[in-house]
Amino acid sequence: MSKILSSERLSLTPVTVADVDVAIEMFTDPAVGKYIGGVMEESAIRREMWTWIKRGGDGCIGIWCISNQATEDKLGSVFLLPMPIHEDDTNWDHVKPGVMPKEDVEIGYILKRTAWGQGYATEVCRRLLRFAFEETPLEEVVATFDDANLTSKQVLRKAGLSCRGRRLAYGEDSPDWRITRSQWLALGAAGRR
Repeated sequence: MSKILSSERLSLTPVTVADVDVAIEMFTDPAVGKYIGGVMEESAIRREMWTWIKRGGDGCIGIWCISNQATEDKLGSVFLLPMPIHEDDTNWDHVKPGVMPKEDVEIGYILKRTAWGQGYATEVCRRLLRFAFEETPLEEVVATFDDANLTSKQVLRKAGLSCRGRRLAYGEDSPDWRITRSQWLALGAAGRR
């Protein structure tokens, strides 16, 4: 299984500490932080990078850095990680080499502001779902977002996920979006992927 993925315009590579530059650009920007819990101090980002490079399930679970194939500019990150229920962030103890988490696995993305509005989020979500359902044992992928973030709602819908109501996630009552392997396969058969 290759952990390096590509789509029409994008490259996805497992995040490394060398990706701290794009992490700092994203997580210190108040516009980016609006729907993900606020901004972070640069020193905290540098400390967290060592946690964010952890991978689980033989590389199936973790964070990928998104880059533009043509320019090699880093645009953000996309992830498959255990969804936190009562905590306000990922429980990294559930990300273990060689072990798939027992918790629901969440797809999510964060893009730097200059990458917004260009269809990258939908493209990268579709590519990571393809990876999840073609190369991993995952039978379902979940997602959530801040209720006010209507753009993320549209991205998830375009990527094939559907709303199943509400759930507890990140310690809050949140939208519950999901897609199963069989639903994803049906989307592909219908030529909408």
